[in-house]
Amino acid sequence: MTSWQIYSGCRRPHDGVDRLPAPPPWRTFTGGPPLGTPQGDSGNQHAAVSYRPGKDAVRQVNAALYLRRPLLVTGAPGTGKSSLAYAVAHELRLGRVLHWPITSRVTLRDGLYAYDPLTRLYAAERARPGGTGPQPDDIGDFLRLGPLGTALLPYERPRVLLVDEIDKSDIDLPNDLLTIFEKGSYELVELARRAEPTARVMTADSTTDRVEIRDGTVTCRAFPFIVMTSNGEREFPPAFLRRCVTVDLKQPAGVDELTAIVREHLGGVVGAGEGRQDDTLPEGVRRVVQRFFERRGGGLLANDQLLNAIYMCHHASFTERPETVEELADQVMPYLSSEPTRSDDA
Repeated sequence: MTSWQIYSGCRRPHDGVDRLPAPPPWRTFTGGPPLGTPQGDSGNQHAAVSYRPGKDAVRQVNAALYLRRPLLVTGAPGTGKSSLAYAVAHELRLGRVLHWPITSRVTLRDGLYAYDPLTRLYAAERARPGGTGPQPDDIGDFLRLGPLGTALLPYERPRVLLVDEIDKSDIDLPNDLLTIFEKGSYELVELARRAEPTARVMTADSTTDRVEIRDGTVTCRAFPFIVMTSNGEREFPPAFLRRCVTVDLKQPAGVDELTAIVREHLGGVVGAGEGRQDDTLPEGVRRVVQRFFERRGGGLLANDQLLNAIYMCHHASFTERPETVEELADQVMPYLSSEPTRSDDA
């Protein structure tokens, strides 16, 4: 029997997304004409093929795909929140991930589109009689869709949008997103006000390839797969949370899981499997992994600190005394806070 899961975490590209059933009646969108998925990989091939999703992550990714809902991913730094988006795009062949990094100054409009009226005014002046530019006024030259605006174009397959660190946003942004997530559409005000509200505009993918916007409105066809990451620096309103599928990523519970992560990311660098019958990591690497695990009880550490320490120690001092290796590893792995690292068995 074929599994109900579209995304399996196998890291092998396939067309399983085409098996998705029709969306729930309240999540059906009818934008058009349909657009094909852009060619190319996810945009971060290393993250896509080295990420090891847990069972909870796989299950919740599939729930978000079936329900056409955003996925809110929480967890400590270094748990792979952003990598999950690239892993899904890679396995399901959904093209390049659209990345929208969030700061306290970001607004909903920044994610939808940008309009440059000053440059357009300058171009219009040049195009007047006696000016130096003969080209006519084309509003599409001054409109570019942002990551969210591009993701909501009427693609036949869902685009992957990574909304990175949404907990750093202004307090109003999560609520502002609710209407967009529910409607699956938005209006380009500057275009809708024109007598001819149709134009070919630039997208977040390219400034050369254009898409046609009709009647000043963009409506999605396949609701995008949206990954919103949060480091837990704020709480979100209930109205926002109930419209999301949520998953909390924790640190690996033991040395074996940490070793597997190191092998995925750095096996080729440190020589795992070279001259061996298995893929056992070298002794120096295993010492650093053990050191990382032992130090987690003293404060918050992130997995990427472990990878940095192993890479440095491999090139600098694995040939030196064990205590020298540990000293260098500790310097590359400072505590991020005094709070102990969370794990699955915490």
